[in-house]
Amino acid sequence: MGDDAFSIRILETLSGVQPSQWNALSDGHPFLRHEFLHALHESGCASERTGWLPQYLSLWRDGCLEGAMPLYLKSHSRGEYVFDWAWADAYHRHGLEYYPKLLSAIPFSPVCGSRMLAKTREARMRLVAAALELGEQASSVHVLFPTDTEATDLSASGMMLRRGVQFHWKNEGYATFEDFLIRLSHDKRKKIRQERRKVNETGIRIQRLAGQDIHEEHWAFFSRCYTNTYHAHHATPYLTKDFFERLGQTMPENMLLVIASLDNKPVASALNVFGEKALYGRYWGCIGYVPNLHFEVCYYQAIEFCIERGIPLFEGGAQGEHKLARGFAPVQTCSAHWLKHPAFADAIEKFLERESAGVETYLDELNERAPFKKDA
Repeated sequence: MGDDAFSIRILETLSGVQPSQWNALSDGHPFLRHEFLHALHESGCASERTGWLPQYLSLWRDGCLEGAMPLYLKSHSRGEYVFDWAWADAYHRHGLEYYPKLLSAIPFSPVCGSRMLAKTREARMRLVAAALELGEQASSVHVLFPTDTEATDLSASGMMLRRGVQFHWKNEGYATFEDFLIRLSHDKRKKIRQERRKVNETGIRIQRLAGQDIHEEHWAFFSRCYTNTYHAHHATPYLTKDFFERLGQTMPENMLLVIASLDNKPVASALNVFGEKALYGRYWGCIGYVPNLHFEVCYYQAIEFCIERGIPLFEGGAQGEHKLARGFAPVQTCSAHWLKHPAFADAIEKFLERESAGVETYLDELNERAPFKKDA
C-alpha cells in the first residue's frame, strides 16, 4: 500500500520501530506508548496465541514514521468492552463467519484516546483508508474509544458510529479532597466520609507507590490480587506477572500502585496508569474482604493523587453506576464499525440508530442523578 511519497507497512511486532519515533506520535498517552504495547506483545498477552494478532498499520515517508494505528486481527470478542457478541451470533445463525475481524483498540483497556496516531489529518485519513482496505480480508473493521475528531473522520470514511457511556472524574482545580467533597450534595458527601471512616477504623493502612517506589515484591503481590479476582469470578486472567513487571521496568513514571495492608500484611491493591492529562483506573484485586475497601483503594486514593499532582481527569473504566455517587460524571463514548456484508451492515446501522436513542435517554437520566450540589 503506498504512493511515491508515502508507504504503508503492516507490522506484527513493534520490535523494529524506534520507541522515540513511535512515542512522538502518542501525545503522551501512556497506553499508546511503544513500551506499553510492546509489553503486551512480548509477554504473550496480546498475541496470535491469545487471539490478538498484531497487524499494526505504520505510515512512512523518507524513512520517517508519519503515522501508526494499533490494529489486531481478532478471533473472538473478549477484552474489548464494546460488545458485539450478538452480531457474531447473528452471523453464525446465518451460516457466515464473523471472525476473524479487524480491531483498533488498546487490548483489555477501555481507555479513550487516539487510534490513528498521526501528525496530520492527511496521514490519519491514509491510515483509515488502509484499515478499510485490509478489512476486505476479514468480516469487519472496528475502532474503539477514538477521539471525537477521529470519530468524525471515521464516519466520513463510511464507518458507523456507536455510542456508549463511561464515568469520569474531573478535577475542578481542587486543592484538597475536602474541597472536592464540599462540591457534592450533602447525602453523597456524608456517605463518602462514612465509607472512609469505616475503612480507617478497621486498622487498614494505605500506601500509594509511584515510579521507582514500586518494587518486585509489590508487583508480585498485585499480580496475585489481580489473578485471584479473575479466578473468584471463574474467569481466566488476560494479563500476566511478566507483563506488569515489564511496565514497571520500562515506564515506571506512568505507574501508580495502591496497596492496602492490615496488621502489616497486604490484603488488596489497585493499579492505575497515569500521564499529565489523565489517570486511568485499571485493575483491582484482594485476598481478603474488608467492607468499603474497594472504594477507598480504587477511587478515593486515585482522586487524592489527581488532586496532589494536578491531573485533570480520572477515567474510572467501563460501566459502574456506583461511581456516580462518588463524584464521577457520565460521559458519552464512541466506537466506529464497518461490516463487509451489505445486508448485515444495513441491519446493524438500523440497530445503532435505536441504540443511540436509548443511550441519550440513559445519559439524561444519569445527569438528573448528578452527585453535585445544584448550585455547584
